[in-house]
Amino acid sequence: MIEAGIVRFRTKIVRIRTYSTSGKTVSLSPYSNVMFMETKGKILIIDDNEDVLFALNLLLEPYVEKVKVTTQPSRIEHFMTTFRPDVVLLDMNFRRDAISGQEGFECLEQILKIDAQAVVLFMTAYADTDKAVRAIKAGATDFIPKPWEKEKLLATLSSAIKLRDSRREVKLLKEQVVALSAQDEDMPQMIGRSPAMQQVTDTIRKLSDTDANILILGENGTGKDLVARSLRYFSPRRECPLVTIDLGSIPDTLFESELFGYEKGAFTDARRAKAGRMEMASGGTLFLDEIGNLPLPMQSKLLTAIEKRQISRLGATEAIPIDVRLISATNVDIHRLVEEGNFRQDLLYRINTIEIHIPPLRERGEDVLLLADHFLKRYAHKYKKEINGLSREARQKLMRYHWPGNVRELQHAIERAVILSDASLLKPADFMLQPQPERKADADETLNLEQLERNAIERAMRRSEGNLSRAAEYLGITRYALYRKLEKLGL
Repeated sequence: MIEAGIVRFRTKIVRIRTYSTSGKTVSLSPYSNVMFMETKGKILIIDDNEDVLFALNLLLEPYVEKVKVTTQPSRIEHFMTTFRPDVVLLDMNFRRDAISGQEGFECLEQILKIDAQAVVLFMTAYADTDKAVRAIKAGATDFIPKPWEKEKLLATLSSAIKLRDSRREVKLLKEQVVALSAQDEDMPQMIGRSPAMQQVTDTIRKLSDTDANILILGENGTGKDLVARSLRYFSPRRECPLVTIDLGSIPDTLFESELFGYEKGAFTDARRAKAGRMEMASGGTLFLDEIGNLPLPMQSKLLTAIEKRQISRLGATEAIPIDVRLISATNVDIHRLVEEGNFRQDLLYRINTIEIHIPPLRERGEDVLLLADHFLKRYAHKYKKEINGLSREARQKLMRYHWPGNVRELQHAIERAVILSDASLLKPADFMLQPQPERKADADETLNLEQLERNAIERAMRRSEGNLSRAAEYLGITRYALYRKLEKLGL
């Protein structure tokens, strides 16, 4: 009996000599004068004849990456799920029925149930046209008669390995096409004239020729996903997929399978193999949304994948190389999470080559009205309403509101107002906004302008963590003007 290449042969084994030439491996077979510079592909051979297995193992060893052999069809599932061969050489006629090939067809059916993309080459000493046609219809790739011609066998095997590679590429491309088809390929609209938003758009433009990893910081509803899509649109990876995953919403038990994918049979409900989000994004951009909510154990696994630039599907024995550009986003103070020990500092270093801070809507001034007009036109068209704009009072109400939900809240408020209004102008009563938080009366509250200015500058400096440019943006002044005020106030 022969199993997995661990064999005791009665015949003397002839060694394959291996040499190194210019850093490349060269194998010389005693049965061939041909030199092969590269070995590729894993081959599983299933045959009840030990001499055939020995001969094929000896013949193919110099030309392929790995060879495993077995005389037992009952071991097919084991090898298909653990060894994961690129090509299967399958004997058509076993001892149970040495002529009809029925047992070989049963093995083929079993192989294709395990892996529908499997490349199977039938072998038999009783070849005929009818069996060949039936084999191809049943899912076999080709038909090799015994005894085989060495050159023809090697050529057929080489083509089979290339076919396997092509099938894998096609499968991945189909999954990427699905990801792309759900995306809006139009240029994302970044609406805003405020200095803070102009800096965001300028940064996006500056990053257009790079693959730098980006961390987007901002409150909920500020448009972090829009910035991520803009970064991808103005990048060298524009034609490749943008794959998004909300890390904060994935249960710990599903994290690995969602991000890295899984093989068939990896767990109870894994009825077929599935590529993970990182594999689907390979060649393109991966948007890790709400990364600040990721638990520490998951952070470690993500860091390993980023550093090694490879992932392993659940249930797989081999790693898959990946090439992704990372864009991450969070609404929490991720630097404080690092200080508190709730976020890995080494992971933060990997994801924030460049940080982009998106200001809240309450700090964007007239951008509120620009966005309101934009959403009004969109929803008036969508709901077929003849609404020409906002009344002056409505515009004042929108400008006074603090917008805790930011742009997303403004968008929903405009849509609701358009749906419910029958007038040509939207009025204050059309906007059902949350009550403004009441400030407690403070008898000691100062009205001194210098003190108010000092308080505002101190708050801006704390919020920007000492970054003068960001503090100036919060205050609506230039960096130079802020510097002068700091000197004047002795701050």
